[in-house]
Amino acid sequence: MPRRQTQTLPGTHRAMKNTSYESMVVSWLMQDGWQVFLPILDHGHQTDILISDGPSYYRIQVKTVEASGDDHSVHNAWENSHVDVVIFFARNSNWGVIAPAFTEKKRPLNHPEHRKFAQTRKEFLREFHLL
Repeated sequence: MPRRQTQTLPGTHRAMKNTSYESMVVSWLMQDGWQVFLPILDHGHQTDILISDGPSYYRIQVKTVEASGDDHSVHNAWENSHVDVVIFFARNSNWGVIAPAFTEKKRPLNHPEHRKFAQTRKEFLREFHLL
């Protein structure tokens, strides 16, 4: 069996883990029938994933947070961009939150407009459709 024989640097490991959440969202959305596009570079536009149902396109930003509970506040890191949806994953747990992009400087994850989900395809898609 293959075994990784090299040490992964902490910064590299963090980037790999964050990218894995984006890949998970891509997979779930594709299984739901969305056309999914990945920008080569998202700096400036703050778009990790672009999805389309044919006539419409939506920009998605994926963020990870160290949150001990859903009352944790998150900062707006997509100001002056055209992001439509932000998906937050709790790195230290098995839940996430789907939120319409907001304009405030910060907002609690348990805001009434946000949709909390368990980190499964079924739970994610149910809440995504209710957004």
